[in-house]
Amino acid sequence: MQINIKTSEKNKEVVTRLTNKIASSSENVIARIALGYSLQNGRKFANSEFNIYDSKGKEYKDRTLFDDKYPNFYIALICQRYGIYKTNEAIPKYVKLHIDHGLELMDAIFENSNNYTFFDFLIEHLDKGISYLETVSVNYDAVKNNSQNIEKTYFQESINLKVGRTLKTNEEINFGFNNTKQYNNFHIAVAGASGTGKTQFALELLNQITKESNNLVNFIYLDFKGLKDDDLKTFQPFFDKTKATFIDAPNTKFPVNPISFIDSINEKNKQMGIDKFVEIICKYSNLGQNQKRALRDATNEAFTNLKPNEFPSFAQINENLLEIYEKQDTLTAIIEDLSRFDVFETKQKGGSFLNSNIYLSLSGDLSDSVRFTSLFLIINYIYNTFMNMENTPIENGFAGIRYVMLIDEAHVIFKEKKYQPILDKLLREIRSKGVAIILLSQGIEEYNQPGYDFSSNCERTFLLDIKDKSNLKSINKFLGFTEKEGISTARSLEKIEKGQAVSNMKEFSKGELIKLNQFVKY
Repeated sequence: MQINIKTSEKNKEVVTRLTNKIASSSENVIARIALGYSLQNGRKFANSEFNIYDSKGKEYKDRTLFDDKYPNFYIALICQRYGIYKTNEAIPKYVKLHIDHGLELMDAIFENSNNYTFFDFLIEHLDKGISYLETVSVNYDAVKNNSQNIEKTYFQESINLKVGRTLKTNEEINFGFNNTKQYNNFHIAVAGASGTGKTQFALELLNQITKESNNLVNFIYLDFKGLKDDDLKTFQPFFDKTKATFIDAPNTKFPVNPISFIDSINEKNKQMGIDKFVEIICKYSNLGQNQKRALRDATNEAFTNLKPNEFPSFAQINENLLEIYEKQDTLTAIIEDLSRFDVFETKQKGGSFLNSNIYLSLSGDLSDSVRFTSLFLIINYIYNTFMNMENTPIENGFAGIRYVMLIDEAHVIFKEKKYQPILDKLLREIRSKGVAIILLSQGIEEYNQPGYDFSSNCERTFLLDIKDKSNLKSINKFLGFTEKEGISTARSLEKIEKGQAVSNMKEFSKGELIKLNQFVKY
């Protein structure tokens, strides 16, 4: 197979610039490093992304790019990432994508770090590569559950949301939440500093979605920081109007056993489910293979003697773990805490929580390990449950909508590199099941992490007042604006007030200020 490629026009200069940094005369070296760095960052391109980079830049002929010695090695890396055979005709396209992507990532690193040398870069990422060799690759794909009996209806008609009003004429501004003629997905990204009105705007969006769908579209509000008593009084009208259940973990148990995403009947599916459960638990604390093996054995043992569609509690897993694993370390501490705080119901009572509205407040008194692990066990449960359902149809240009997951304080989660692949997979895949994600964050840079551009997966973005209004490059990237469109945005941000925002909505002028609708008006 011949691999002849050209980088993007933008990356032509990047190739030269980075080659000079390594004091090499061979520009093919930097291309190989860029390819490896992109793969290491976990990016996986879809077929629809084959043309996201132009081919007007640096040209690499087949033998120049990899020499005669190394092509099979790099082809193997691509084949492993995408699960394809070595003769697949898409391999050259994947090679180009990852080289361009890697060049972008590396250029951004050196552009923002003047004292960071190429030697520093190589040492850091060689070390990471060696650590990856010592661990098994994590697969966050949904696992099959043939015994799942959860049903979730969807709303097929138009959901038209009243976002706000124009400043000049006070004219109402609407957008079609599930209008596929206007948007490819339903995800929404909201950024604004504390006290700018983003939470009340988000509550109003959920309120309208519930009302417009005749209560067929349900939601979960994931509050990572937790509500305090004073805040609870402010939120009570929202709970009353949307008939949402407030869950104050760990004082109130979350109404599901997160282990129940596992197929308890089919043995192959069960083992795959247990493996995924173990990875989620162990990922946060970088636990090793011996610890993973012990937790896997303890979980398997906990399933023993249970009837079909019965699932073990953390207390049962903890008891088994203490018997087979003699050490007292991070693993035993996490499972002990999950068992002791008892965040989840062991047995489901009544119907699925997915058919109701939930506001989950994770108390700040919980340790980070318990909060992060609990949060991602819930996210995984929701993701896996919906991925085992049929896709929702599109009729007359409107997609069927089942559910909305809102993640507050998302910047805290974005910074956890361990969980970025889970969020990326969630945003990319779950929309076909009629699930929308709303992300709230205090800033914009958190949305654009090395290897993962979360804002690009959210077609509607709303930018309220933020601290760093001078970072026009990041602002334009968050909103998906050109430099020209960003000029009017910069002017608007100079005079932005509480409860106002700029947005990339197609139903409104780019860069102009909107007075956002709020559930509780200030």
